[in-house]
Amino acid sequence: MIPLRDNQKRDTIAVVTYTLVALNVIIYLWDRQGHLIGPSVVFADLAMRPNEVVGALRTSYHHEVSGYLFPIVTLFTSLFLHGGISHLVGNMIFLIVFGAGVEEAIGPVRYALYYLAWGFAAGFSQVYIDPSSPVPTLGASGAIGGVLGAYFLLFPSNKIQVYVPMFLFLSFEISAWVLLGLWFFWQILIPQNGVANWAHAGGFLAGMLTVLVMGGRSAILKGRNTGYDFT
Repeated sequence: MIPLRDNQKRDTIAVVTYTLVALNVIIYLWDRQGHLIGPSVVFADLAMRPNEVVGALRTSYHHEVSGYLFPIVTLFTSLFLHGGISHLVGNMIFLIVFGAGVEEAIGPVRYALYYLAWGFAAGFSQVYIDPSSPVPTLGASGAIGGVLGAYFLLFPSNKIQVYVPMFLFLSFEISAWVLLGLWFFWQILIPQNGVANWAHAGGFLAGMLTVLVMGGRSAILKGRNTGYDFT
């Protein structure tokens, strides 16, 4: 199922969300020297490899040498890299559909900072689950998982229009909590080869935790023109 839009009316333009989309597209094209398809050329060394992150943490702990910390930086740089055009397009669709509502709810500055924090938490989740893996991990999916987790608690009753390509582009509406709940359990129960499922799940849980730390749905949405009345 591919989400198309939600039914929430907004009074602001999701500047940070659209900026993130633009950055991801620009970096994707730059990485492939302007081509839509092909391997990573420019930024291949900026993908996150769990075993290198673990090695950097151990080295810096024992020797206090900052030069060995570069692999930790890849927990952030990897958020803006993608393995192919379908990977990029799929991530950007989810970011646009769900990011705008979360950005308006918590504010653009906090949203930008939390986006990076969710991506970091997602990457670290993957490192924790598979610390010896040398396989490069890249993509915005973990940070977007945080966006989905926040949306799940903030707007569970929103209706999401989705379509299913395999059924002749069948389109229908589904409640956000159902769609996102299914997405989360898919990551946990049906791991896929070549997909960092635990990064997705870790990001999702980090997004939920953020909403709870901020006081929950009522505290965040109170006084905002989001179509909800908290008095």
